[in-house]
Amino acid sequence: MSASIRHGAESFVQLLRERAIRSPDVVAYRFVGDDESADEITYAELDRRARAVAARLTAATRGRPEPALLLFAPGLDYLAGLFGCFYAGVPAVPAFPPDPTRLARTMPRLAAIIEDTGSDTVLTTSNIAPLMTEWLTTALGGRTPRVISTDVIEDDGEGPTTTVRPDLLALLQYTSGSTSLPRGVMLSHAQLMSNCVEIARGFGMHEGSAGGLWLPPYHDMGLIGGILTPLFSGIPVTLMSPVTFLRRPLSWLRMVSRYRSTITGGPNFAFDLCVRRATDADVAELDLSAVELTFTGAEPVRAETIARFVERFGPSGFRAESFYPCYGLAEATLFVTGGRPLGGWRSVSVARDALELHGTARPAEPEEPSRSLVSCGAPGPHTRLAIVDPATSEPLGDGAVGEIWIDSPSVADGYWRRPEESAATFGATTATGDGPYLRTGDLGFVLDGELFMAGRMKDLIVVNGRNYHPVDIERVCESSVTGIRRNCGAAFAIEDDAGAAERLVLVYETDPGDEEQYRAVLDGIRRTVSIELSVPPHTVVLVRPRTIPKTSSGKVQRWLARRQYLAGELEELARWQAPTRPAPVA
Repeated sequence: MSASIRHGAESFVQLLRERAIRSPDVVAYRFVGDDESADEITYAELDRRARAVAARLTAATRGRPEPALLLFAPGLDYLAGLFGCFYAGVPAVPAFPPDPTRLARTMPRLAAIIEDTGSDTVLTTSNIAPLMTEWLTTALGGRTPRVISTDVIEDDGEGPTTTVRPDLLALLQYTSGSTSLPRGVMLSHAQLMSNCVEIARGFGMHEGSAGGLWLPPYHDMGLIGGILTPLFSGIPVTLMSPVTFLRRPLSWLRMVSRYRSTITGGPNFAFDLCVRRATDADVAELDLSAVELTFTGAEPVRAETIARFVERFGPSGFRAESFYPCYGLAEATLFVTGGRPLGGWRSVSVARDALELHGTARPAEPEEPSRSLVSCGAPGPHTRLAIVDPATSEPLGDGAVGEIWIDSPSVADGYWRRPEESAATFGATTATGDGPYLRTGDLGFVLDGELFMAGRMKDLIVVNGRNYHPVDIERVCESSVTGIRRNCGAAFAIEDDAGAAERLVLVYETDPGDEEQYRAVLDGIRRTVSIELSVPPHTVVLVRPRTIPKTSSGKVQRWLARRQYLAGELEELARWQAPTRPAPVA
């Protein structure tokens, strides 16, 4: 790390105060709006606003350190609310206001978070406070929430400047809910600072670094990676709303080009989206030559996505070696493994049958069916990885697929108000007595000290004795079938009537049309999966656009799609189902 990144702060309260005193006029954050104009805030301005919010919050809660929900649209107001919670010694609960046009889809997750926290305190802005009060009163069963509009709090330069303990609970970072209902991961200031050390080291941050990100600030990658780590490292960062990015993906790259960002990144789908939307004119206008590191994670990293992005934006000055695949999860704060800055990325081609039938990663022979997997890099110096048989807890050797277990100072204290689940997830011990470890629920293997992802245990589909990872089935469909929406499908398994075997179900969004159009799409999915993966689907369902359930970070919630399928709650446009075989005649 650069010398400018080293400091003696033990919490983000102490750190922001130090930066406000030593570098008061330095721009800490810049936020780019829908029209691509920018607002900025210095360290001193953020410190003043945060202390004003903290004073109001302390008075409203009478000093009780109960969690406070942050219900802001992305922007500078969110930052004042977040650091205001830190200054008040109150656990912050980053969330996102429900979309008034899609309440049925966006309100359930927020209601689940509110119920889980047991808190009535909400920080938001005056333009949405009335709506928040109305919606939350309903969600709380008639109790009136304590809603504080932070943008109208008078900044009189006063407010608490208390130094909080490193072990004080700073965040309840709710999991994305990709495989279950959201759970509040308890993160202290010490754990946040520890992970920022790892990110700054892994990313090679230095005095000339500058971030440029669109990631959701209520999600771990956007919050810890995009907001806290830049403050920790003392580098400026330019932020953009994820809504702006999804509407106009190239606005992200224009922002990176305009502000000469050296660090940027996002999930795999973001790079695919930019490639599909970019025109030759867009590519000619961009200058991406300043980019030193482009991290990609949060979902399986695909070699073909990296190759397409490099080919498309190479003429804009983008360098292939800047790609930085990494792995992390909320339960470990964020970052777990990564490569070397500007060290390039690595992929391996492994035999598909050995991986799926025997859980072993070995190099594929010529003409042998294979899978290409991208390395997520190695753990940092203070992190231990173990690949463990999830059934026996036996540690496994290199090349063997098992559950990823983690031991690190960044591992959280557990789930909020869930002691039994916390003990099972955060207190795992191997069959040899080594531990405690965090059980991630992710499957992977290690080769030459580097981690490769193979999928999630809860998503694993087993048909005729062969293991299939939903992401591979979905990838094959999206690369071959016309008429389905990319990153808007779910593959999952259901049991047959006897409960003796699994059946493959695929649900995909498509645009409304006629029966002939639907039949062509259904046939395309069935044929593609049957031929390319040798697994015949049992059922294929086409649904309306924007109805596949997703997490706050845009990942498909396969478990919830499965639940909706079984409950008959999908907004179906068309369906194909394998004919039922007649029972044998006695």
